[in-house]
Amino acid sequence: MSTPSSEKTKMHIDPTERAWMRAAIVVLVIFAVSVTIAGFMLGIQVPTEEQRVNPQTIQDAPPWSEPGVREIVPGEKYDVYIVSKRFFYEPSTVEVPVGAEVTFYVTSTDVQHGFKIQDTNVNFMAVPGEVSKLTTTFNEAGTYDYICTEYCGLGHAAMFGSVLVTQ
Repeated sequence: MSTPSSEKTKMHIDPTERAWMRAAIVVLVIFAVSVTIAGFMLGIQVPTEEQRVNPQTIQDAPPWSEPGVREIVPGEKYDVYIVSKRFFYEPSTVEVPVGAEVTFYVTSTDVQHGFKIQDTNVNFMAVPGEVSKLTTTFNEAGTYDYICTEYCGLGHAAMFGSVLVTQ
């Protein structure tokens, strides 16, 4: 015995469950819009792995044998090489002019460290065997402290440095 086509079987969803499904979809849309705004409009970047290195011999090869600031285009573009070790950064202070595009290359010789420059969007991990890279522009003169954000041992709290941005 067949049923008439007007009596189609409908799937019943509880009204509360339907409301939660709609709420979940709204939250996902808000999240997607937030990520898009952060990524494109606010200039947030994902750090990239620039290259792989040997953490035991890295300080014997340039540019890691003399970490610090390299002027690429005078007054406009700089590369900064920083080596993180227990419990300090080398160099502990770097100086760049205001408005310059600065690319940070950071690696570790021993354990995983964090690298965050206060009051900027520079924040990434320094992993042994990898060089992490991130570019930023300092639009205001001043001192920007960088700190280790990954617990690396008893001296972790003393692991910091500074970026001096000058006129």
